[in-house]
Amino acid sequence: MQHFHPKPSVSSQAKFGKRRGNYNCGRCGLPKKGHICTVSTPVTSSSATPCNSSLSVAASAPSSVSAARCPPLRPRRALSFDDEEPDGLDPSESTAVWPQGDDLDSSGLPGNVLWDVLKRLPPSGLLTAAKVSRGWRDMTKRLWKAAEELRLRVRASVQVGFVASMLQKCPGIVNLSLVMESDLDSTMLACIAFSCPNLTFLEISVSDSAVNRITGSELGRFVADKKSLKSLKMEGCSSLGGFVLCSSSLSTIWLSDLYSHSKMVFNCPQLREISLKFSHREKGSTDLATMVEGWGRSCPRLQNIRIYSVQLSHTAVLALTAAQLRGLRMLSLVSGSDVTDASVAAIASSYPNLELLDLSGSSVSDSGISMICNVFSETLTRLLLALCPNVTSSGIQFATAQLPHLEIMDCGMTICEPDSDNSIADENNHHKLQKTSITNVHLTNQKLIIKHSCLKKLSLWGCSGLDALYLNCTQLKDLNLNSCTNLHPERLLLQCPSLENVHASGCQDMLVGAIQSQVCNAFTDLENPSPCKRLPDGSKRVRVPHLVNTELADEETKRSRKKRRLCNVLLD
Repeated sequence: MQHFHPKPSVSSQAKFGKRRGNYNCGRCGLPKKGHICTVSTPVTSSSATPCNSSLSVAASAPSSVSAARCPPLRPRRALSFDDEEPDGLDPSESTAVWPQGDDLDSSGLPGNVLWDVLKRLPPSGLLTAAKVSRGWRDMTKRLWKAAEELRLRVRASVQVGFVASMLQKCPGIVNLSLVMESDLDSTMLACIAFSCPNLTFLEISVSDSAVNRITGSELGRFVADKKSLKSLKMEGCSSLGGFVLCSSSLSTIWLSDLYSHSKMVFNCPQLREISLKFSHREKGSTDLATMVEGWGRSCPRLQNIRIYSVQLSHTAVLALTAAQLRGLRMLSLVSGSDVTDASVAAIASSYPNLELLDLSGSSVSDSGISMICNVFSETLTRLLLALCPNVTSSGIQFATAQLPHLEIMDCGMTICEPDSDNSIADENNHHKLQKTSITNVHLTNQKLIIKHSCLKKLSLWGCSGLDALYLNCTQLKDLNLNSCTNLHPERLLLQCPSLENVHASGCQDMLVGAIQSQVCNAFTDLENPSPCKRLPDGSKRVRVPHLVNTELADEETKRSRKKRRLCNVLLD
């Protein structure tokens, strides 16, 4: 008996046909590899395009270039299989970065993975990646457009046009940081203003070989035009001269290397932080008293003030207190040798809520420290008194005893031996400020005893007149003993279980060994907190078995599980 086997229909062949996709273009029939179809209408022949082509097109998204050329059509991606679905991609992801369905590039890499990889490259790496393929070039273009923060180092050989082309790639840039190794002038400033319409934070650093040629009028126009600018930080401002900065959005201004300014006006009602660092060759051409006196009217919301100038005097402090800045919380007046205890009294009477007070390089004595402790006992957390030759160990001990919330204290170069010429540096020890000869005989062989429960950082760098140090600070993490040349190892006691870093550059080898020994012993004791008690006759101590006191055993187990950081003794 013969059985009749009907031939499969066309629809069944299309449904159960070959698994692999067509290697030829569904419109013109040319090979897909490296091919961009220019045919405006698809081929209707069933032999050229399989019946499930509409589904395959939906599964594999087109590239952005092809979609831009032929908006009504969705050509397939080259080297991709029509019936394969993209694996590992969430269709609900945001389409702001890459179009919906544009999941695989020409190398088969998912779009979101390629985005995460390329966004970690520096600008030079992105320029190189754009040369790999058309898909990578499109992705780098999207990265440039979506970038909100850009950091560039402008070499001496780089032209302004190259920087302009880089900035124009990022129309949405918000945070811009430039390290200038070439001269900075108004052309670069105009380039930034034109290419970054939404700029909010601008920081410009100038290397030693570069010169900042921007004038005060040019900077004033730039600040006035940038309505969205909130933070401006610029180095090398020696060419500004007189300037007037007016902005309704600026909240932070940092200007360094200021020199010979006939007029300095800040009209910024939203300003909360200002830092002015004057050149050390400044010789009285800037009237600081007139400048700070107007801050009460033009900058009423100031909270943080930093002024580094050798022209700081008691008159300038009185003008600052007359400004009546009610919200002031941090005040730093550095290198003012004419700032005395009377200045401290004026500051204490006008600003009783200070959290940070920096009077480094001033003529403040122990009497001024006593006034500070009486007024700021409940608010002050950071006290910086470096380079103050009139401060003794008694004043430092009194400050730590009367300020319970103190976390950071800097007393560098305060306790020094007589007849020692010391090059005085700023708080970062990078730039020389001045040279002073300390001839106070009472600043020798001093002892310092500090017991504090909140102190985290203590700096005693350059205290060559200190010969004994006893610290009992449970929260202390950083201790600076650089150049403490006369500190005796047998007179050093560190009871600081949280200590992480001890700076001992320029110290004697025996002192360094004593520091390392005490730090190691402290951590050994912490890691073996076994309970002990004496025998009935009091002869010697023995360990208590864990079975006697289970609670102590549990506490020991919990402590052993905690990871403790070893303390680093830094000699560089």
